[in-house]
Amino acid sequence: MSDIQHKQEVARYSVRYGQRSLSFTWTQVESPEQQGKKPRKAVIHVHPNGEVEVQTPAETPLAEVKQALLKRARWVTEHMDEIRERRRHILSREYVSGETLFYLGRRYVLKRITSDTEHHVKLLRGQIQVTGPDLTREQVKANLRAWYRHRAQEVFHRRLKHVEDRLHWLDERPDWRLLEMKTQWGSCSPKGDVLLNPHLVKAPTECIDYVILHELCHLEEHNHSQRFYDLLSYAMPRWEVVKSRLDGMSEMLLNE
Repeated sequence: MSDIQHKQEVARYSVRYGQRSLSFTWTQVESPEQQGKKPRKAVIHVHPNGEVEVQTPAETPLAEVKQALLKRARWVTEHMDEIRERRRHILSREYVSGETLFYLGRRYVLKRITSDTEHHVKLLRGQIQVTGPDLTREQVKANLRAWYRHRAQEVFHRRLKHVEDRLHWLDERPDWRLLEMKTQWGSCSPKGDVLLNPHLVKAPTECIDYVILHELCHLEEHNHSQRFYDLLSYAMPRWEVVKSRLDGMSEMLLNE
């Protein structure tokens, strides 16, 4: 998960690792030295869609960025291969009855019901039922997208209230809104605006809490410094286990 931080530049590069060419984005962030803090090391992310991002202080030379990636190239390629293998078994949705849908970490069966009534979506006895006239693939998809956004608005508001007391630096609840994103579950702007991906409502509740806490920690520490991870560990001691669980489900939850 990557976040909107105090970014100065984003660029794409590549580096050779054996027979492979590793493409990556290079994000330069405000130097901690300018804030009287200990200099950060390069932070490497492999996003759920397989994209690689390297974050460094702004003054880091490109040669050092590539060297940092090469030092962790084995770890990076293993994660990329795992993502590719998981994707291989995931088929594009046809939005027909019998397909599996997710909500709050549970699997539900899609049920299309043709009716003269207005379009609506209902959760009932292990099914997510989409009812209405002219239920084409695109219509069912649109109905489900609207339903997930409505549910996400309610669930995220409730989970934010549930976790905010863990954060002693949070004086008031931040502004937040929904935004569909292909590579991120959430983000936090330098101004403190929190964005949450409505697809996250398909994940287990603890995964939702993790993403919310991750972004709220950025209100106090805008980069992925050691202090940031200390804050996150304070708020959610098992965050690494929860993140791993969410990463393992990403392809299924983002599949449309």
